[in-house]
Amino acid sequence: MQKAIDLFFKLLELLVVLALVGMVIMVFGNVVLRYAFNSGILVSEEMSRYFFIWLTYIGAMIAMRERGHLGVDTLVRRLPRAGKKACLFLSEALMLFVNVLFFIGTWKMHELQVTSISPVVGISMIWVYGVGYVVAVVMALFNLEVLFRLLTGRLAEEELVQVVESEDLPHAMPAGEGVRP
Repeated sequence: MQKAIDLFFKLLELLVVLALVGMVIMVFGNVVLRYAFNSGILVSEEMSRYFFIWLTYIGAMIAMRERGHLGVDTLVRRLPRAGKKACLFLSEALMLFVNVLFFIGTWKMHELQVTSISPVVGISMIWVYGVGYVVAVVMALFNLEVLFRLLTGRLAEEELVQVVESEDLPHAMPAGEGVRP
């Protein structure tokens, strides 16, 4: 099961890269074409916006898996174990609630988005905003997994504070290897 999840997130990372490359090509290519040839890529504005929407939502799912979202843990780290558990439960329950709201909101807008066609590209807008379904479900599954492990006592002490220092993230550079003045 873990291999399937890892593969899913590798595919998401690939989609983020492709969306970013697509945005750069569309925007940069359009600027060059407009400046040099007084023409442009017709779909560039719409497609770069759609790529940005997908990049943002997919990036949010990846960041949630890596616990890379911003958080303030100054107070929580000083609490006793029971306080940390209560804060984690409240945090995960609130995020789960927001994900449910996000799914419901996407569902309520579904009919409008299916019938709404983008003016230049000509695709149904559900292909753009339907990513809300995927994001809400994936992030809710993460919330449920943490809540399950919390309620069954399967979380270690260090997992009770879900904020990870930026230096501890997998993609962070080792200290001292940044850009030098």
